[in-house]
Amino acid sequence: MTLRFLPALLAGALLLPMGIEAQQSSRSGDDLTPELGSEAKVFLGAMEAIRDLALESPGDSTLWEKAIEGLINELGDPYARVLSPDEVRAFEEQSTGNYAGVGIQITELNEAVTITAVFRNTPADNAGLQVGDRIVGVDMESAEDWTVSDASGRIRGEPGSLVTVTVERDGMSQPIPHEIKREEVHIPAVTSERIFDDLGYVLLDRVARNSAAEVDSVLTELDGVQGLILDLRRNPGGYLDESLNLADLFLDRGSILVTTRSRSRGRQGRVREDSARARMAPRMTGLPIVVLVDQFSASAAEIVAGALQDHDRALVLGERTFGKGSVQSVVPLPEGRLIRLTSGEWYTPIGRSLNRPRDREGRVIEPSSIPEFTSEGGRSLLGGGGVFPDLEVTADSLSDAEQAFLSAMVEAEIPLSLRIQEVSFRAAQETRNSDIPSGTFGFPEDTFEQFLDLLVDEGIAESQLTAEIRNYLRWRLEITYFQRLEMEQRALEIQSTRDPVLSTAVRFLEAARSQDDLFALAAAENASRDEGVPVDVGGH
Repeated sequence: MTLRFLPALLAGALLLPMGIEAQQSSRSGDDLTPELGSEAKVFLGAMEAIRDLALESPGDSTLWEKAIEGLINELGDPYARVLSPDEVRAFEEQSTGNYAGVGIQITELNEAVTITAVFRNTPADNAGLQVGDRIVGVDMESAEDWTVSDASGRIRGEPGSLVTVTVERDGMSQPIPHEIKREEVHIPAVTSERIFDDLGYVLLDRVARNSAAEVDSVLTELDGVQGLILDLRRNPGGYLDESLNLADLFLDRGSILVTTRSRSRGRQGRVREDSARARMAPRMTGLPIVVLVDQFSASAAEIVAGALQDHDRALVLGERTFGKGSVQSVVPLPEGRLIRLTSGEWYTPIGRSLNRPRDREGRVIEPSSIPEFTSEGGRSLLGGGGVFPDLEVTADSLSDAEQAFLSAMVEAEIPLSLRIQEVSFRAAQETRNSDIPSGTFGFPEDTFEQFLDLLVDEGIAESQLTAEIRNYLRWRLEITYFQRLEMEQRALEIQSTRDPVLSTAVRFLEAARSQDDLFALAAAENASRDEGVPVDVGGH
């Protein structure tokens, strides 16, 4: 099954200050109970009185839950939380990319739970499941009227156990049962492509276990490229040690990667400071690098972007990042629970705090001024929480006509994204079955016209399908179509035509031969903006 990663949970991931991990892992809630003081006795007495005498006592379990919630809320810590056993298991899946299953991605298409990806070298791959198969049963149970969640829950299970997945397949008159042994499946956090012939593109969607090794591997595959794009947009973070290993791939041995300032355990008011340094020889020395960030880049992703920016190893493009610069310690509790508490903050190599203060509801508390810092090479960088890009480039925004069209789709109750997935999936299947080599053409014109007819049949006025809207729809369809054909390179190149951040990175890298060239291009563009000169951020 595909994993549905929860940014809100992962943004407060298991990120421990160096030196704390060993301490926390050996403790549990059973041995953390202190000698009861007078306040604790009052608290327990109040709990007992409420339980025994209150007219509407909610019961012991609910009382304790509310008491814990009260303790957490009074801390004013937006990242403090007690995780239930189910949340702990989900967290482990999210942070590692590992789960027990068969290794498929499923989506509801044309009212059927359909396999849209089969991950390589997984039980599903070895058993012969194929993209396009429609799941009609699991074990002896019919999958009729199942949701994706229903199918996912039944296919997952204990590693080593057997599950029979029955599918319908085009061209086969009878459903096909596949008996599969469940295993631990790993979903990589990294994807990479060569785009526009000689540029490397690496997308890191989370900082999970082994992310650094995965990036190291794809860098080998991208050997010989003219420049590298590291896309950290919408990356909610993850493990601190993995972020350090990632930064270590690009920085000189001995370079400071991050500094943490955290409370010494059990010592009120005592703060310890630790710095991590690069230990390996850098990869891709001298290659121009651009890092893409946005307002959802957080936590460990910010550590990587901040370290490369401070050491002048990468040009950062996009939007100011989230500002998740606090360290969470995680302590095991009884009954399979965990408590997560903010215990420190981290700082970039030149001392910029990555933390943007927030209230309990998560609203940013803006400082009265933004401090300035100087990078290793003498460039001026802004502090004050989050990573400020060297050149701010905002994401593509919809035109008034496109917004009006999407509003009309909502009013007509037409699920546009689902329809795009369905039509693109069908077009990709037809392309695979044709004699025409894939990639020699764009989205099939006849299928595109059929798609527009479908929208009209479902309630969209034909007059709303203007040339502008048709171009917008074709753009979305082509991206999904080439993704379904596993032609991510072409999908990215099409995406860049309406992705100003990516297209700016491409434009800069095609013009630069060194990292200093990138900094000079960004400085010139910033100067042009300050002078009010229109800036072309168009792409390919």
